[in-house]
This record gives sequence, C-alpha cells and structure tokens, in this order.
Amino acid sequence: MASVATDDIDILAKAKRTLASDYTPSDDEDYMNDRQLDYFRMLLVEWKKSILSAAEGTLQSLQDGPIREPDLNDRASSETDWGIELRTRDRQRKLIAKIDSALRRIDKNEYGYCEVTGDPIGIKRLIARPIATMTVEAQEAHERREKISRDD
Repeated sequence: MASVATDDIDILAKAKRTLASDYTPSDDEDYMNDRQLDYFRMLLVEWKKSILSAAEGTLQSLQDGPIREPDLNDRASSETDWGIELRTRDRQRKLIAKIDSALRRIDKNEYGYCEVTGDPIGIKRLIARPIATMTVEAQEAHERREKISRDD
C-alpha cells in the first residue's frame, strides 16, 4: 500500500500555495483588519479542503477491500501501515475541529487574540500556525503547567 499520510505542515503549505494570492499579511498593517481576516479565512478553508481530500483517498483505499497478503510478514507490514494511516487521519480529524473553531473565531472577530491574555497572537505565528489560540508566551506557560501536573 502506498502511504497517503502527509505531514500537516505539507498540507498547510499546499493550502498556502493554492491561495495563489500576492497578498501576505504583515506587521505594517492594522492588526486583524478585514484583509487579514479574509486571508486567514481563505487559508483555513483551503487547509480544511486539502485535509478532506487526503482523507477521501484513505477512505477509498479502505473500501477497495481488505488486506489479503499471502505472506505473514507482508500482511503484518500492511496492517502496520494501515494503523499509521488511520492514526494520521484521526489526528487530522481533530485538526479539522480546530480549523472550524478558528473560522468561528473569525466570524466573531475574536481571531488573532490570545484566549488567555487577550493580547494579539502575532501575524508571523498565525501564518505559521493559523489555528493558534495563544501567544507564544501563554503557550509556553501552559505547557510548563501541563508538564508539572504530568510529573505529579
């Protein structure tokens, strides 16, 4: 089975190329102006479309029939590949929920602002991770707290 699994970063990069826009948000503009919000809305929608398109390929492969490898080693290898593929699709299913959440935040004019501090997240961070909900500092603090509670 050829692996359909594609890294989330590659899918996001593909979505950015699909936009084919000569516009890229910058720090020189008013933060989260209409043009920036439209850019991020289109980016998120394209990202979601790319993920759904890749998922359709996996679904089609699953529907084509069960794995019938005569050799036990080949069968085990194929089943491992399917397991990895299905975990990837599950991770992307969760990513789609985050994309939908980001689109709702755009509609409510809450996009681009930290859910913890209310500060602007920053254009560069949003371009790199359009579903970000926290500033880098708030995210680091959150991860430190999470690590401490796991260590307990």
